[in-house]
Amino acid sequence: MRAFTHPISVSEQFPKSSRILPFHQHQQSIMAASCVNMRPRTFTLSHHGKQRTGTLLRWRSSMTIVSMSTNKIDIPIMVNGSNGKMGKAVIKAADSAGLQILPVSFGSPDESGQTIQVCGKDIKIHGPSEREGVLASVFDEHPDLIVVDYTVPAAVNDNADLYSKVGVPFVMGTTGGDRERLYKTVEDSKIYAVISPQMGKQVVAFLAAMEIMAEQFPGAFSGYSLQVLESHQAGKLDTSGTAKAVISCFQKLGVSFDMDEIQMIRDPKQQIEMVGVPEEHLSGHAFHMYHLTSPDQTVSFEFQHNVCGRSIYAEGTVDAVIFLAKKIQSKADKRIYNMIDVLREGKMR
Repeated sequence: MRAFTHPISVSEQFPKSSRILPFHQHQQSIMAASCVNMRPRTFTLSHHGKQRTGTLLRWRSSMTIVSMSTNKIDIPIMVNGSNGKMGKAVIKAADSAGLQILPVSFGSPDESGQTIQVCGKDIKIHGPSEREGVLASVFDEHPDLIVVDYTVPAAVNDNADLYSKVGVPFVMGTTGGDRERLYKTVEDSKIYAVISPQMGKQVVAFLAAMEIMAEQFPGAFSGYSLQVLESHQAGKLDTSGTAKAVISCFQKLGVSFDMDEIQMIRDPKQQIEMVGVPEEHLSGHAFHMYHLTSPDQTVSFEFQHNVCGRSIYAEGTVDAVIFLAKKIQSKADKRIYNMIDVLREGKMR
């Protein structure tokens, strides 16, 4: 592994020569031309009473997207939690990909009976008391149905129980709940499912690379100190699960670090002025920076991944749906998958 002297962004950027340029993944049906302006922003990290000033790169881009294909993918999907920000993002991505979005969704009791419009489609929301009858009816009409779940943590297990009871395959992007029970429910029912708390393909690939490095080179960073800064929208009160996963890899690599040392930035003013989050993405972003320093202060490594908006997770969810549909069609022996499995397939859009 080589020392990068500039931050790595696994979601939007990658190092090229001595500077960071935006990386836009080319898809089969999309051609994008972009103009990018990089703006450095300074930040300060605290670690055991010591402070270090660094630079986060803020990017702005104007993008023109031209559709190159009108092919439809004949997969009917039901997006539960469609009134939420992730649900709407998934519907938008699925619509662009040509999936068949059904006009029904599960929501909270307060949302029951409402009809919302997303991407020009009217979607009726059904409350908890209607779930089983509605799902069974929709599945009977659309036997190739795949459910996408972006509801709330408290609903994860009840929803999975219902999907398993009716026999509907699903993609679970909702975090939380009793995960052990979730996997056992799916395993016992023998239905197909993709379950992953992180749907961003590039972030998952970065995490996988970190895990491989930690497994193959334990102790490689022994003695190094670690500083971690993570910024998310103000509504996210808990510490990033992605940050915890990366830190656990560094711990296996020999770094001593306690999770309570993570600098969590939730104040919008600090996010703009210190972290460099674009103002239009204050309500939905994930900026992470990991800084490693050698004991004698002569060597440093920085890893940075910045996500603006929710499109990275929505696109990954659509890939997971397409992946799952292929596994069902081929009658694969394995039934429960995660985003690593989707990445390994190597046929993402």
